[in-house]
Amino acid sequence: MEANARWVALTAVAPVAWGANYFVTHEFLPAGHPLYGAALRALPAGLVLLAFCRQRPHGAWWGRSAVLGLLNVSVFFVLVFAASQLLPTSVASTVMAVSPLAMMLAARFLVSERPGAAHLGGAVIGLGGVCLMLIGGAGGISVPGVLASAAAVLVSSFGHILAKRWNTGAAGAGVLASTAWQLTAGGLLLLPVAVAVEGAPPAVSPSAFLAFCYVSLVATALAFAAWFAGLARLPAGTVGLIGLLNPVTGVLLGTAVAGEVLTGRQLCGLALVLAGVALGRPRGRAGVPGPIGARGHPASQAGWGVRSRWW
Repeated sequence: MEANARWVALTAVAPVAWGANYFVTHEFLPAGHPLYGAALRALPAGLVLLAFCRQRPHGAWWGRSAVLGLLNVSVFFVLVFAASQLLPTSVASTVMAVSPLAMMLAARFLVSERPGAAHLGGAVIGLGGVCLMLIGGAGGISVPGVLASAAAVLVSSFGHILAKRWNTGAAGAGVLASTAWQLTAGGLLLLPVAVAVEGAPPAVSPSAFLAFCYVSLVATALAFAAWFAGLARLPAGTVGLIGLLNPVTGVLLGTAVAGEVLTGRQLCGLALVLAGVALGRPRGRAGVPGPIGARGHPASQAGWGVRSRWW
């Protein structure tokens, strides 16, 4: 149980960072440049993790890194950037709250994880809590923004469970390495497309530079490493429910930064979300048995798989 609690706490770092990321992107990053925004989020994060883990892809991981980079980074980041610019934080978070159900469905087919009644119940309760907190908030609805947010849910759910499948067992590469590779690959795929489509890079003010530092280092490098580490050790349903902390963070951030007052309805919704997360927490031993990292490396038993050698 203690091990489960540690993995749940580590995984929760990701949705908390992503919840703040909607606000940072909407308020501080230059609008109208989703491709550059996504590339400048992914590539620095990938290079930082690459310098830390000091591994290059091997064997099938060259192709896997490209596929995961395309799904989890290139396409997903562009869609999230567009949704963050087109929608109020509350609306974007509400659409993304269906991701636990999408992840459970993807896990059922890709890694043969059948969601239990507790996971399904937690997802429904949590989604209801998110809607109670956020629906009816200020701001208009952009149909392209909603479509971008919904597409981001589908792409990321498939890509995250595919990463879980490929990174489980002796053929796994370790969480830090595989995260570094897909972020770097996704950023490299985005950069020439951004130059061709959007032309010169946008001007970056000091506040935008600091925002990019947060988006890349905290909401990407740290958050994705924590998220995939959780996926390696916890059931996909549990990880998806932990993701509901994303909209909770958005509401609490609005209260802390914008001086908004939490209403009774929002407090009830917050309680439902936390109840949904608690309902889906794993019982007994930590999630996925067997080695997670590459070639039985001892560090991989913790789900990280860091090697201490250069290329």
